[in-house]
Amino acid sequence: MADALMTRDDTPHGLLDDGTLRQIEAVADRLLAEVGVNFINSPDALARWSAAGAQIEGERVRLAPELVASLCAKAPARFVQTARTPDRSVEIGGKTPVMAPVYGPIFVQDAARGRRFATLSDFRNFVKLAQMAPALNHSGGTICEPTDVPVNSRHLDMLLAHMTLSDKPFMGAVTEPAHVRDSLDMARILFGPALEDGLTVLAALISVGSPLCFDETMTKALELYAAANQACIVAPFLLPGATAPETVGGTLAQMLAEVRAGVAYAQLIRPGAPVIFGPFVASVDAAGGAARFDTTEAVQITRGAGQLARRMGIPFRCGGALTGAALPDAQAGYEAARGLAETQAAGVDFILHACGWLDGGLVADFEKFVMDANQLETDLQVPSHSVAEEGAAALDLIRDIGPGGHFVGRGAAAEDPGGAAETGDAMERASAQVRHWLDSHNVPPLPEDVETALRAFVARRKAEIGPEI
Repeated sequence: MADALMTRDDTPHGLLDDGTLRQIEAVADRLLAEVGVNFINSPDALARWSAAGAQIEGERVRLAPELVASLCAKAPARFVQTARTPDRSVEIGGKTPVMAPVYGPIFVQDAARGRRFATLSDFRNFVKLAQMAPALNHSGGTICEPTDVPVNSRHLDMLLAHMTLSDKPFMGAVTEPAHVRDSLDMARILFGPALEDGLTVLAALISVGSPLCFDETMTKALELYAAANQACIVAPFLLPGATAPETVGGTLAQMLAEVRAGVAYAQLIRPGAPVIFGPFVASVDAAGGAARFDTTEAVQITRGAGQLARRMGIPFRCGGALTGAALPDAQAGYEAARGLAETQAAGVDFILHACGWLDGGLVADFEKFVMDANQLETDLQVPSHSVAEEGAAALDLIRDIGPGGHFVGRGAAAEDPGGAAETGDAMERASAQVRHWLDSHNVPPLPEDVETALRAFVARRKAEIGPEI
């Protein structure tokens, strides 16, 4: 499995004591038992819950704490998402964080062409950048929305790009049940019979309609992926004061109730199905209503969510290089750096939006993508020698220089004095790195019959789907 990034040996930093966490869990239990969760336009889900012993009233499902606890206990603490090149596989919930690019923007931006609607060419270039970035061990999903291809079939183009231009793990489509089935069918072509044996090769973002709603599309996606033993990221969308209570404790209680409901339902579909505790957290600017990512409340919620995920015993997704800045400027750098630092401190196992996020998630930015990737590589790179070995190796050098000497010209820089030189500002260097990575990208080898079958599947499905109306 992928091991290029440093393993995490320190204990994540929580802010809440055990008593507070137990109180939040008790409130979440009461929310599920007394208020309940709506499963909208999902009769199959209502029937399953009823058979399991839940109380059903219309589309409202009320869940006893014992039922939720017994189901959630079946979820695995960690699992492997297999890549088409086995060495690229990742363990989610292990000691190496999984880093994936930005997800979902409709716009892209670069220094040369400015802000514009994303195209399939942009999407393919982002997949190439993710393949080239050493700090990313995951190719992600909808890195941007390619608006120049029909919305009813663009998922096929995006999946094909991930499968052919990268050999890192990737995410499946969730926008319609047919798109989920296409994702699974293409994965069967790529991975073969092992998928039928429960091999986990896809992750999927299952968005919760906070507060306390699972819509028909997300419920069906969860059902299909969980039944196939593919990973579901149960993702409440939490904006305190908008989609959640204004308080940290209230937001955490609602978050936990929503995650527990999604995780429990996945286990009702298939016991042992891989799941991730996956909230998206931001604050709301009271003046303008825009999302903010640099507030104390957002940090507290992220840290508390990590503690709750670990008490549930399942992997945790949150945070990333988030910013409200419209350009990859100083504001973007400060906010993204703080966001990544807090994400790592919270013990996040799966970091979506690790690279490229800009303008509150409206934009995938090429220069910021590589800036974020470079920051991650600096933060998480594996030392070539242990600190103890380096200390021992320095003995002769220090002895040679002696008291009062200096080390200028005696280190690695002296061996290649021009190697560390940098010219231009940060934007110019990032633009040059984007061009270098795109020019250097080599398509990972894929058996010809597999690629032929994938392209034939895409062509056939596009013909079946027909033009967008």
